[in-house]
Amino acid sequence: MLDGRYRVEARIAAGGMATVYRALDTRLDRVLALKIMHPDLAADAAFVDRFIREAKSVARLAHPNVVAVFDQGTDGPYTYLAMEYVSGCTLRDVLRERGALQPRAALDILEPVLAALGTAHRAGFVHRDIKPENVLIGDDGRVKVADFGLVRSVDAATHTTGSVLGTVSYLAPEQIEDGVYDARVDVYACGVVLYEMLTGSKPHTGGTPAQVLFQHLNEDVPPPSAAATARTPGLRPADAAALLGMAREARARIGEAELDAVPPQARATERSAAEDRTSVIPRPLAGQAQEAVLHHTSRLERPQEPTPPPPPAPRWQRRGMVVVIAGILLALGLGAGVWYINSGQFTKVPNLLGKTEEQARAELSAAGLGVKKVDRKFSEAFERGTVMNSDPAGGKRIKGNGAVTLTVSRGPELVSVPDLKGRPLEDAKAELTKAGLAPGIVTQAFSQDVAQGSVISTDPAGGQKRAPDTAVSLQVSKGRPVQVPNVTGQPADQARAALEALGLKVATAPDQVNSPAPAGAVANQSVGAGAQAAAGDTVTLTLSKGPRPVQVPSVTGQDVEAARKALEALGFKVKVERPFLSFSSTVDTQSVPAGQSVPEGSTITIKTKGL
Repeated sequence: MLDGRYRVEARIAAGGMATVYRALDTRLDRVLALKIMHPDLAADAAFVDRFIREAKSVARLAHPNVVAVFDQGTDGPYTYLAMEYVSGCTLRDVLRERGALQPRAALDILEPVLAALGTAHRAGFVHRDIKPENVLIGDDGRVKVADFGLVRSVDAATHTTGSVLGTVSYLAPEQIEDGVYDARVDVYACGVVLYEMLTGSKPHTGGTPAQVLFQHLNEDVPPPSAAATARTPGLRPADAAALLGMAREARARIGEAELDAVPPQARATERSAAEDRTSVIPRPLAGQAQEAVLHHTSRLERPQEPTPPPPPAPRWQRRGMVVVIAGILLALGLGAGVWYINSGQFTKVPNLLGKTEEQARAELSAAGLGVKKVDRKFSEAFERGTVMNSDPAGGKRIKGNGAVTLTVSRGPELVSVPDLKGRPLEDAKAELTKAGLAPGIVTQAFSQDVAQGSVISTDPAGGQKRAPDTAVSLQVSKGRPVQVPNVTGQPADQARAALEALGLKVATAPDQVNSPAPAGAVANQSVGAGAQAAAGDTVTLTLSKGPRPVQVPSVTGQDVEAARKALEALGFKVKVERPFLSFSSTVDTQSVPAGQSVPEGSTITIKTKGL
């Protein structure tokens, strides 16, 4: 039990900085994931700060494709995050099992990842550790981005010195060489992930992390993903939202048959665990990076037997995938060729996704185009006031001085919480579901004016606006409080009648107990006298078998006070009789002979000897 609240049930995953467990929040009765920093790192203020920064950053994002953080705390040597539990698998699990994916499947995974990162980028955050291990795919098919542990707040760019944090296979060249972090390092990593989904292998591999780093610095990533992984940051899309727009344009341009083309059944490339692990990599000063990587490579490489290349895919499979990948490349604008020559009669529509309405109008005007109309729709992926679609789409040709229809985001759709006071619980739950909200935790409380079983209040309150699927807590009436009377010692029938007259239910315990109460009377009651209960609550009565029998000891010849104490300790009442003019303090006789058993609480008379 962590922090007196979270019951740890099973380990999910372990990494270099933390271990993740499935746990139960005993306070809210929900399953969640606990990310617990390794205790030996808890003394490092930088790591603790990174944990706390992750909690605050993700809490600000509140995006359906981001794994939510519920709580952050410390319990002794353990620093932890309480996070949303996603039942399913990681993208790495999928790639390990299936190898290359169909283009439709790859885009179905990439687009929600980019939507989540687009929101992070527009909020001023960079993830810095995008990789298949951090893309979760739920059993219900939802895609979520996890592990914002390396998240960093940026304006335009952030520089670091001394070390690089990340996973070598997905590091952008500027991360390795200059320590520069902006949204385009996430774009680069997404391009590598897209390449891996479409081909079943990574673009850069090597026997050591240093070899992989060297390739990132000196070799272009081959198509697909050439634009997203351009070694020069300025040639990449500015952020994930821009790349999302390109991905959606690609989907629209590729035919259904090509989207569902079956890739060659190549297994994912074997890799060392070090390539997939988030690492702290020493980074030398600018200008020395490549030499350091070469030196690191020469130091770490060991002679290895050459690995024979895998057998080539059948010719028909290779030809089919070339056609499909070429389609994606051309649709994404990743190829080197130009599809058409502007004849002067047509104008290319600029890519307006993610631009403000004012910026979009300005770019259209500069291109000699106008705005036909503006539609406004709700969107979780695009900020309010930004362009989420255009017709014709960006990159399409339109006759000179033509007009374009813009679809502008109204931001996330909000739902009004219905007023449910006085509604029966089941009706209230149905009303919330109908409104697009989710029934949340149900608590109970006494109420003088709301009928038992009906809603007293909700949180959020009725009339407030919330995003769809937000959980609404319900407080339900237990009815007016009933003060429970004291019925111990009363005959069972009399006690039952008194309690039922107050609207309470009465049950009788199966076993009777010895007590001072007469046999058949109430010995104990489950709800104490003076406590509050609700009408319909059950009070269980335990009946008495009468006092327990106690064997009387011999006290004759003992001092009177000592004899009194001994008998009272056994539960007897004691009466002392002294004859007239008796000056003895010794017990001469006792009213109940020694060895005889009588009910507890009986009175025993002891006498002293007279003259």
